[in-house]
Amino acid sequence: MNKFLTAILILFLCAFTGGSVFAQEYPDTDYNAEDVFEGSDDGFGAFGFGDMDDGVSGGGRFSFKMAGEINTALRLFINDFGSWDSFKEMELGDIVSGKLGFTVSGKITDAVFNVKIIPNFSLRSPILIDETYLRFYLGPVDIEAGIRKLTWGKADSFGPLDIINPVDYSDLSAIGDPLSIKMARPMLHVNWNIGKFSKLEGVFVPWFEGYKFASSGRWAPEQMAALPELIRQDLVDYISNESGLGATLQNIFLNRINEEFENLAYDPAAFYPDTGKLKYAQGGLRFSTSLGPLDLGVQYYFGRMPRPAFTVDLEGFKSLLTLAAILNPPGMDDIYFFVDFNTYHHIGIDYAQVIAGFNVRAELGANITGDLAGDDGNVYNPQIVWSFGFDRDLFWGINLNLQANGLVRLMHKKIGSDPLSDTEAGAKPSSTRITALLTKKFLQDRLEASATILWGIEDMDFLIIPGILWSMNDINVGLSMGFFGGRRSGELGQYRGNSYVKASAGWSF
Repeated sequence: MNKFLTAILILFLCAFTGGSVFAQEYPDTDYNAEDVFEGSDDGFGAFGFGDMDDGVSGGGRFSFKMAGEINTALRLFINDFGSWDSFKEMELGDIVSGKLGFTVSGKITDAVFNVKIIPNFSLRSPILIDETYLRFYLGPVDIEAGIRKLTWGKADSFGPLDIINPVDYSDLSAIGDPLSIKMARPMLHVNWNIGKFSKLEGVFVPWFEGYKFASSGRWAPEQMAALPELIRQDLVDYISNESGLGATLQNIFLNRINEEFENLAYDPAAFYPDTGKLKYAQGGLRFSTSLGPLDLGVQYYFGRMPRPAFTVDLEGFKSLLTLAAILNPPGMDDIYFFVDFNTYHHIGIDYAQVIAGFNVRAELGANITGDLAGDDGNVYNPQIVWSFGFDRDLFWGINLNLQANGLVRLMHKKIGSDPLSDTEAGAKPSSTRITALLTKKFLQDRLEASATILWGIEDMDFLIIPGILWSMNDINVGLSMGFFGGRRSGELGQYRGNSYVKASAGWSF
């Protein structure tokens, strides 16, 4: 809540500071009630002073714009209808939510403040900052500072070059809308517009945050949910077969271990390092240009891998299982967890062009970690990442947007097989996912039918999201479903019990 109030204070200080400066030049500033709020061409309301193009009269020289939306939705999980007990435990999601955005514009400055409104009373505040930043226009150079979402690369969704903002995977029913689950980060962003067709960008992110995953419940990843049982089983096997303890001591420690894990309130995030320090700062450069029909880009970024590297060292714990430990048996605090976000160098190039009616996009990059030999279980192996996609209007007014994303792990044969000692244990040499979006509009574009398909090639799993959306003026009503399927070991297939149906309605203003 303190961050929320601080952001509001900064926003309006900027607005009214700008107003007071220009008021010295126009001391007779006044306005009437009819000028305070009126629609503009871009759908915002405008509140302005001075010689504004939208006709709002007054004497100062800044404008205020506002836009937002209110949505109501009901999401039901299909499997919860199997029994009364499951039905009673059903989670309905955020039944009502909203967005509200403000922009205060001066001659050389914009102040942007966007919030999400989520009436989730388990949160300290139902108002969450989505983005808030200042933008300065200094000739060919634009400077942005604040909490920002930034997109790099050419891919439409989850591109391997779009690496600056982390993603919130704590609820995969929203995965069909990539922008909604991208998390804003504090940053300094500079654009240098070189001529009409080229741009050089620089970004500095002082603090780091990785991907967000659910630590419990239906969306918790199986890899993390299964970790406590892997640790327990490893300790049980050691005590029973390798410790050299007598039967009496074995039973004492086995009972202790089982009791400890039975009462364990396990939250992987509790072991995460404090990434709000300068040593987790990141930064990079990107150059993009157009050469005739070609759009090209090249970038470099030094930062942290967004997925945590998680390993467990039980040797110290095992050394404590002695006769003396009967009076003071070891517990979970004596188990050493290694959790960190590996540093890496990222280099990427991208390309886009229209070929025979196909809007083609491609990306290629390398994520170079510190494990150049491929045998350090605490560090991810270097990776080659790529994407290729296009969109095109097909027959009968159907539009297809198709994209393939891939990752190749280098030195894969050196990855260990024990998930407790190698963070990539069990990972395949490559990972490929196809994303397709089919859309078709009816009734003078008021009704849109769509189908989003995510298909994991190596995992042999999928997510299919069919939907229909009716819109008129600022009102929309929709119905969609999500079907998870395929192998239970896959990143998507593990959620095959989470298929859902969702009805929604919204108003934009």
